[in-house]
Amino acid sequence: MNTRALTRPIGPRKLRVTLTAEHAAQAACNEVRAAIRAWDVPVDASVAVLLTSELVGNALRHEAGKAIELVVSCALGQLQVDVYDKSPAAELQVDAPAGTQTGAGLMQLASLSSSWGYCRTPSGRAGYFTLMY
Repeated sequence: MNTRALTRPIGPRKLRVTLTAEHAAQAACNEVRAAIRAWDVPVDASVAVLLTSELVGNALRHEAGKAIELVVSCALGQLQVDVYDKSPAAELQVDAPAGTQTGAGLMQLASLSSSWGYCRTPSGRAGYFTLMY
């Protein structure tokens, strides 16, 4: 009997998609779930989807345009999700009170991801998280 072991792709993977604000949250979660499945990434998909939802929700609350950009990448033992918006708002307050909606979301990002953060971009800002595997 011949057997063959399946292996995960070693090379980096990247998905970039622009989402309209109207359906961005559900579409982003679907894209992340599909990428994890297609690339056979050994992370908890429900955690990745929850954290993606938090980043997208925050982007939509502060978005100055009609669309956000989702980037999902996988390389070197980590899955990274970035959400770009055109918000002129300053970076998120990382010390927001835990009882607020922002504070609860930041606590989820901090406790469930390997790393996370927000940074300014030339056209707005980006939020990201990584999950190591």
